[in-house]
Amino acid sequence: MNIDTLVFAAHPDDAELGMGGTIAKIVKSSFSVGIIDITQGEMSTRGNTISRKQETIKADSILKTSIRENLLIADGDIQLNDDNIRKIVIMIRKYSPKVIFAPYFNDRHPDHLNVSNLVKKAFFISGLIKYKTFDEGKEQQTYRPRKLYYYMQTYTFVPSFIIDISDTFNEKMESVKAYSSQFYDPKNTEPETFISNPQFIEYVEARARHYGFQIGKRYGEPFFCEEHIELDLPQLLLI
Repeated sequence: MNIDTLVFAAHPDDAELGMGGTIAKIVKSSFSVGIIDITQGEMSTRGNTISRKQETIKADSILKTSIRENLLIADGDIQLNDDNIRKIVIMIRKYSPKVIFAPYFNDRHPDHLNVSNLVKKAFFISGLIKYKTFDEGKEQQTYRPRKLYYYMQTYTFVPSFIIDISDTFNEKMESVKAYSSQFYDPKNTEPETFISNPQFIEYVEARARHYGFQIGKRYGEPFFCEEHIELDLPQLLLI
């Protein structure tokens, strides 16, 4: 099964927070999106793997993703090693996405940094003919997506481009709030965390407004690319 866009995330809810509006926009444009979670988020202070899985299913139904898989790598112990790189290469070759997304390579959470580095290395290695991988006992074909883009989490960056998510902002926030164990809930008696503070959701909304304003829209999501991005003349004249 080929997927147009594949998003890699360290934990369930990372993809929704970083680019939920863009995911919904891609789907509404009749392209397919898949999400690969690297861990189950089992080290999270609030909730557990069972509640997190149920919340993930709910978020997927909101964003209408085509596939979602979890690589079951240990939360808090994501290492840049061949075993983990291989797992990601298998996913890239399995779904042959046109483009892939990963967390930006500078962030407060070490897991986000490590996933960013893993995906970058896997993105390159996936195109090497002599790097062999197998899926369900069958050797996979060499494949490298066209581009690797990075989405924003906690730390900011100067974007290479910003996607207008004005028409999908509601879906983004609904998918984020699907993870009810992780965010502010006055009835939840579990310890407060960085993201369960009520101001965190306000920050997510404010950031979308900020980047939307930068492009003259109501809401936006920023992305970074390490390579130059080509615009053809029709695209240039539409700016």
